[in-house]
Amino acid sequence: MRWSTFSLVGLLGLFAAAPPALAAGEDYGVLIISRERLEVATSCEIGLYIQDQLAGRLFQEQSTSFNLPAGKVALSLKLLPSQAPGCSAGMLAPNTQEISLKAGDVLKFRIATSPSGMYLKPAALEY
Repeated sequence: MRWSTFSLVGLLGLFAAAPPALAAGEDYGVLIISRERLEVATSCEIGLYIQDQLAGRLFQEQSTSFNLPAGKVALSLKLLPSQAPGCSAGMLAPNTQEISLKAGDVLKFRIATSPSGMYLKPAALEY
């Protein structure tokens, strides 16, 4: 009798914990931003802005990830001021890229440069 009571309580606890665990994985997507490759020829820190808010800072060989709600996300990159020579904040407004993120997506981008400035280039997950 004792074991059946413990088993019943254990099963009820398992069912009570399952719905939040399942729902948590379906309402957001994961965005990974990488500066692992040496495509950006500067040692300055790069700021990642999400919806015009500074969300992350990346030095060379670093990456960061964000759990974001599904929908369109505005991303921009900008050199951040620091003690290193030549690393002063730019005067121009950074280019903004819009990325569509669906619930359950895992998207990876790497920072690259072009004549018009820095941008995010889609990358393979490689895991």
